Amino acid sequence: GVSLLHKPTSVFLTKVKMLRSASSLRNTRLLQRAFATSQEAPFLSPIEKSERLPYQKLEKNLKIVKDRLARPLTLGEKILYSHLDDPANQDIKRGESYLLLRPDRVAMQDATAQMAVLQFISAGLPKTAVPSSIHCDHLIEAQKGSVVDLDKAKVTNKEVYEFLATAGAKYGMGFWRPGSGIIHQIVLENYAFPGGLMVGTDSHTPNAGGLGMVAIGVGGADAVDVMAGIPWELKAPRYIGVKLTGQLNGWTSPKDVILKLAGILTVSGGTDNIVEYFGPGVDSISCTGMGTICNMGAEIGATTSLFPFNHRMARYLESTSRAGIAQYANQYQHLLKADEGAQYDHVIEINLSELEPHVNGPSTPDRAHPLSGFAEAVRSNKWPAKLSAGLIGSCTNSSYEDMSRAASIARQGLDHGLKLKSQLNVSPGSEQIRATIERDGQFGTLSEAGATLLANACGPCIGQWKRDDMPNGTENSIITSFNRNFDKRNDGNALTRAFVASPEIVTAFALSGDLTFNPITDSLIGKDGKPFKLVPPSGDELPKKDFARGEETYQAPGDPNATKVVVDPKSDRLQLLSPFDKWDGKDFTNLPILIKVKGKCTTDDISMAGPWLKYRGHLDNISNNMLIGAFNAENNQRNSVLNHLTNSFEAVPDVARAYKQAGIGWVVIGDTNYGEGSSREHAALCPRHLGGKAVITKAFARIHETNLKKQGIVPLTFVDPKDYDRISGSDRVSLNVTQLAPGNNLTLSVHKADGTTIHIPLKHTFNAQQVEWFHAGSALNRLREAQTKN
Repeated sequence: GVSLLHKPTSVFLTKVKMLRSASSLRNTRLLQRAFATSQEAPFLSPIEKSERLPYQKLEKNLKIVKDRLARPLTLGEKILYSHLDDPANQDIKRGESYLLLRPDRVAMQDATAQMAVLQFISAGLPKTAVPSSIHCDHLIEAQKGSVVDLDKAKVTNKEVYEFLATAGAKYGMGFWRPGSGIIHQIVLENYAFPGGLMVGTDSHTPNAGGLGMVAIGVGGADAVDVMAGIPWELKAPRYIGVKLTGQLNGWTSPKDVILKLAGILTVSGGTDNIVEYFGPGVDSISCTGMGTICNMGAEIGATTSLFPFNHRMARYLESTSRAGIAQYANQYQHLLKADEGAQYDHVIEINLSELEPHVNGPSTPDRAHPLSGFAEAVRSNKWPAKLSAGLIGSCTNSSYEDMSRAASIARQGLDHGLKLKSQLNVSPGSEQIRATIERDGQFGTLSEAGATLLANACGPCIGQWKRDDMPNGTENSIITSFNRNFDKRNDGNALTRAFVASPEIVTAFALSGDLTFNPITDSLIGKDGKPFKLVPPSGDELPKKDFARGEETYQAPGDPNATKVVVDPKSDRLQLLSPFDKWDGKDFTNLPILIKVKGKCTTDDISMAGPWLKYRGHLDNISNNMLIGAFNAENNQRNSVLNHLTNSFEAVPDVARAYKQAGIGWVVIGDTNYGEGSSREHAALCPRHLGGKAVITKAFARIHETNLKKQGIVPLTFVDPKDYDRISGSDRVSLNVTQLAPGNNLTLSVHKADGTTIHIPLKHTFNAQQVEWFHAGSALNRLREAQTKN
């Protein structure tokens, strides 16, 4: 029962009277709601005893908006609009309005947290305004195995970890030490809740949509806004509804839903949209499976993805010591699902009963192959059929269910005397998962088959893989249960053909060692020489016992007055930030084009990860990797651009530094979906630091466009994408930024070597506040100006 003893007696008696008068189902439901409002809301997280679930406030806000709009709302709309800073007056038009929102929390991984925390410190604020956390998962390099790699990381990154730990203690941020696990798994286990709104400094933050939360990947400057208590701005998204019918069965997994959808929508088809899943098929997917699907929504460019609250989420909350949240959410289910008749801008239907397992890749996560056609694709494209490595885990697929299903495949091989023919590396998503699969035997099975346990960290998924088995420049194939498979993404080798699939499919391929093997139709040869077929994988979605906690790795915020944060001026890992210069009030004139980028240009190409991660807290050092992965359209080479001062081709960062030293700004010309991939704001910070003024493309990825604006760079797109072809990297350009205003196109004047000039119209998405960021030199500068005035 619900305890009412903490409420005034008059309130209690009033609600008892309601019980006595309840003579219909409708009155009974009213009674249940009455008891619900008298029950004190549970804390947002068992490890944080500060904020409580805000459903009553959200319900009040939502009523204001619903009365205004007078139409059914999608779940995403309900969550966003209930978090509006001013629900009574906020302009609300899908795809047009800029919403001012009040998120419930912030999460940061260690690679992006460094710059976010440095920006927060420079803002001069004493403490974060909302619950915030830092997660040490990106800086651990995979090489020898979990214990050795973690011990090495603690030594190598000692300075960074100490900085983040002391900053967390001083400014009110929870700190998860190295070895805790991957940010998104930790968030799902401890912080995510149905109906909540959070931002995270990682593009796969939408993983929390598996628990019915609108969770959005952002740059560090956005996170600073939220931590500073400033309303956070988001362009009102459109909505893609994905109706799921049928049921998952056999070899088909939640991963195959998003692999299929990526093939339909492509890497940019979800841009500026929330992808919302609904329909009878939803109930056949586990909570962590929903997280997998939402996680990889980043690969279609979606603002976020989410599922409606259901019993699978409730079971997961109960299993992770949050039964109170599950019970409270059950009482507010009307907030946690779409309204009947809610309209989506686009609807896609997927029949789970007919869905095939998929393998996507190489080079891009939207190159989708049904398993039945994958072997032929391998042969016809002449991709290496021999599998050099399989990798499972990461933030996308490292749940208890994932590990159980993968282990069931390995067990079948062992039962027939077979071990893995390819190496198989396992990255547990969290210390809780690691401890539990060791206790319950899943890892014992995988290890017996020949798998290697890596640290509870991102590792190879983000390029932190010191690979000794394959010389760089050797063509080879790997298959992972990760989310991204851009060239060079995992091991730095441009000739590694990386494919993405579910953990059980990856394990089956590692058992066979051959990418032309179809685990559904083909046979393996046992140790006894007899053929056998694998049966579909099996595994519990949650452990029968409680999760094992493992080693305690969480540090709660400390006493701000007793904690000192130190940054050594001589450090090559950390560097305090200096404000960027304000705009001088003049148009940009006769600027050189640093590079005209050809084809796909991800944030990995603009600011690489891997060995460069160690410099994420030092802006000048990390800038030495700026755009070195981008293809120059002028010579079809990476890291080779024309220096207009010397008329020679040189490395991109060197040319940018030469321009900066000479007091010359520069621009970048980009192709379509420029800046797709990670949320890393270094891809905007580094160009700004080295003197970049504008980036002009056919189209931007959402997060990167916002990051550029936040740092004082002007992102613009061609009114006619064909105008990209009229520009050469040897041209100089002028831009009338004095005319930058909402809804007002600008003109790019392109000065050719022969003395002629052509004029190209450009459009932008700046609103009035964002124009102020540009005038101030950055969003952080504008924040400082506002604080000074106050």
